[in-house]
Amino acid sequence: MNDESDRDKEGSKESIKIADMIKRVVSVGVGAAFMTEDSVKALLAELPLPKDIINGLVQNAKGAKEEFMDSIQAEIRRHLSSIDPKQYLDEIVNNYEFEIDATVRLNKRATSGPTKKKSQEKKKR
Repeated sequence: MNDESDRDKEGSKESIKIADMIKRVVSVGVGAAFMTEDSVKALLAELPLPKDIINGLVQNAKGAKEEFMDSIQAEIRRHLSSIDPKQYLDEIVNNYEFEIDATVRLNKRATSGPTKKKSQEKKKR
């Protein structure tokens, strides 16, 4: 009976390890869209998985990242194509007052050599 309970404990420890490994792989899969390829490899290297599985997961992560970025680009493009800039500018011009505060300073340049005028006078001689 004692042997049986020891086996059950070992089996449950083994299943916990497998469950933790699956959780990490899934979390890497979800977070891979926001990670570099090297960071995905480093994270997966900690897991006791064969290299071909790690390479497959890295490729899937890369594909998921590209697909995610493509969908974001398409959504932004779709949204921007529906915007009429003339309408927004008309709304701004008609509904808002413009107030511009500006400071303009003309500072004399520090002369480190002959000025342009002096160099032109030398050429005339």
